[in-house]
Amino acid sequence: MDTWTEVARAETAAGDAIVLRRRGDVFDIRFNGWELMSSRNAVSEMALARIVCEHVHSAAPRILIGGLGMGFTLRAALDAVGIGASVIVCELLKEIVAWNEGALGPLAGQPLKDERVTVIAQDVMGVLDESEESFDAMLFDTDNGPDNVIRPPNEILYTEEGLARISRALSPGGVAGFWSASESRDFEHALDGADWSWRRVRIFLRSPNQEPFHVIYLAGQPLMEKL
Repeated sequence: MDTWTEVARAETAAGDAIVLRRRGDVFDIRFNGWELMSSRNAVSEMALARIVCEHVHSAAPRILIGGLGMGFTLRAALDAVGIGASVIVCELLKEIVAWNEGALGPLAGQPLKDERVTVIAQDVMGVLDESEESFDAMLFDTDNGPDNVIRPPNEILYTEEGLARISRALSPGGVAGFWSASESRDFEHALDGADWSWRRVRIFLRSPNQEPFHVIYLAGQPLMEKL
C-alpha cells in the first residue's frame, strides 16, 4: 500500500498547522493532525450544493459558499445553476486557494476557472453582515459540522445568533444548507429556536440506508413554507 506523502503545508495566523497529503490518487487535508477533508468520497459535499440549488429558481442567482475545501461543493453548485449565476466563495487561507489552483484542481474539474466564481479571503460572517438580502442560496461546509467545529470562530454559524445573521443576508425565499458529519441535536434546537423551516437529509456514503452517512441540513427563512 502507498504511504502518505506531504504535498504542502500552511499555518494559520493562530499557529494552526494545515497539511495537504497524497496517497496514490487520494488527497486529504489535515488540521492540527485531524482529518478535515478527503477526496476519497465527496458525495455528501456535492449533495449539499445539489439539494440547496434545487430550491433556487432565479435565472441569475447569487450564491455564497463558506469554505472552498477541495472544490467539490463549488463544482456541484456550478453544475446546478445557469450561466447567469454568480458564486462567491469565502476562503480565509490563501494556501487552500493555491492548492485548488494546483494539485487539487483536477479533482473537481477546475471550478476556480469558471468565470462565475469569485473567491474572497474573508470570514463568511463578515460577508453576511455586509450583505442584507443579497443571496439566493448559502452553502456552509465548515469544519466537520456543528458538533465538530475545529476553528472556534465558526461556532457562531450554528447558533440562533448566527442563524439570524444568515437570515438577514438571504434574499426573500432564499435557502441555506449546512454540511455535517453527523446529526446535531443542538443545531436542530437552534434552528427551532430561530423559527426556521428546516429538514435533515442523510447522505449515505456507500450503501443506501446503511452507515456511514453524513447529514445535510436544508433551512429556509422564518415563515417560509415547510421545506
